[in-house]
Amino acid sequence: MLIGLILFVLFFIVLMPQTRTFLLASAAGVGAWLAEWAPFSYLLLLIVLAAPFAGVYLMRTWPQREEPENPMAKYRREMPIDED
Repeated sequence: MLIGLILFVLFFIVLMPQTRTFLLASAAGVGAWLAEWAPFSYLLLLIVLAAPFAGVYLMRTWPQREEPENPMAKYRREMPIDED
């Protein structure tokens, strides 16, 4: 419910003319920076975009932890309880 409210408010904030002007100016600035620092910026952008996928891959392929066997389990045999 909170996420829906946040998205609703953000939708109207993005529709405001001042916000659109700021976002377009920021996008133009990022585009200019990418062009000026071409090899370095593309490598940095690739790292930023690939990091989440690498994290998901590591989490999916990480070996599962096996719980060690309880050493006292062989001494603790539960006796059935007779309830009459």
